[in-house]
Amino acid sequence: MNYKTVSSVLFVCLGNICRSPSAEAVFRHRFESAGLPLMLDSAGTDAYHAGEQPDRRSAAAGRQRGYNFSGMRARRVTDEDFEQFDLILAADGSNLLDLKSRCPDHLAYKLDMIVESGEVPDPYYGGSDGFELVLDLLEQAADRWIERLAR
Repeated sequence: MNYKTVSSVLFVCLGNICRSPSAEAVFRHRFESAGLPLMLDSAGTDAYHAGEQPDRRSAAAGRQRGYNFSGMRARRVTDEDFEQFDLILAADGSNLLDLKSRCPDHLAYKLDMIVESGEVPDPYYGGSDGFELVLDLLEQAADRWIERLAR
């Protein structure tokens, strides 16, 4: 993939209330600071929380680090997302498999992981440390993606 042509990124987790909205918030802040004007959004592979705001614990942890979650509402990945977004980044291997099963073969090149050599663990059933770890991983990943996209 020619990363210089990327103008839009979709972040995907399971329910779109913890990891993917946090990724959207972190990457938006970091990309704007780096002068990368990309369209960003987030979605879930399932519609468990469709219409809901980000998990209050995710949003609180993110806001403490200066990230903005305004206007975000959970939604499920749509067939149109595969056409619309230049890059679709999954939080974990299960999310990536779900995306691959739905993505048209000719667009599969758009799919990748948020974290280059690992996964963003789901903090939903854990304590506050899990939400902090998610943010740490996303900040590191955002910096690596900035390097890749700015080349």
